[in-house]
Amino acid sequence: MISQFAIVLFDGFAFGMLLFVLSVGLSVTMGLMNFINLAHGAFGMLGGYVAVTLMRQMGMPFLAALPCAFFAAALLSIVLERTLFRRLYRAGELNQVLFTIGSVFVAAAVATYVFGTVQQVIPMPSWLRGSVEVLGLRLNVYRIFIIAVALAVTALLVFGLERTRLGAQVRAAVDNQRVAQGLGMDVERIFAVTFALGSGLAGLGGALAVEIVGLDPSFGFHYLVYVLIVVAVGGLGSVTGSFVGAALLGIGDVAGKYFMPEVGSFLIYLIMVAILFVKPLGLFGKR
Repeated sequence: MISQFAIVLFDGFAFGMLLFVLSVGLSVTMGLMNFINLAHGAFGMLGGYVAVTLMRQMGMPFLAALPCAFFAAALLSIVLERTLFRRLYRAGELNQVLFTIGSVFVAAAVATYVFGTVQQVIPMPSWLRGSVEVLGLRLNVYRIFIIAVALAVTALLVFGLERTRLGAQVRAAVDNQRVAQGLGMDVERIFAVTFALGSGLAGLGGALAVEIVGLDPSFGFHYLVYVLIVVAVGGLGSVTGSFVGAALLGIGDVAGKYFMPEVGSFLIYLIMVAILFVKPLGLFGKR
């Protein structure tokens, strides 16, 4: 029983870390830029399809396909941010929601036309297959890899937002754009970089997710729900909040489906309601 609990805890934490990579970019975008980007899931889907195409049709190694997925989503987001999304920064929340969710419908239609509706698979390298024994437990190698990637992303984001000049500029631009511009900061460039970073992380998460949850044109809709739950539970703009919230929700989701399969699919929503009832702004939210 103890070994089963440990395996479920490990699998749940690994799933939570996948949710973290997918969602932390949206937390940054919504929390720091005050922009409701429901097209975030579409960037995750783009990263997944980029990784699948590069690996299956061009024979690119998995570790090389991951940064390509990141940069593909980031570059497309820069184009969309400069041509479309930037016009919505001062618009109301309803306009932002309607426009960005409409973008997900467009992305799903394009993916269906190009790739069809079948589930996509990628050829994983041999060193990421199978399991290893740790303290008497058989742990999946790929899930260990996802946890390592998520921890690295967390460290880089915390350092970048809290310890670098760009992070200070982002926070200053969000607090007061006019003052930041008066001090000579290029607020538009700062927002473009922030938006690209958030979307690129979604693309990275989408590429990592293919092996675990699969990939089809509905990816942008299905996992947008999970992403929004993580952001709401963790708190807007908080990397730590997204990390803790994703871990709690991932463990709760996997444990519920394993130990209580009849209600397991709803447990993640119950956890969200319970946390938001006590902490309406999320675990680490400030506003």
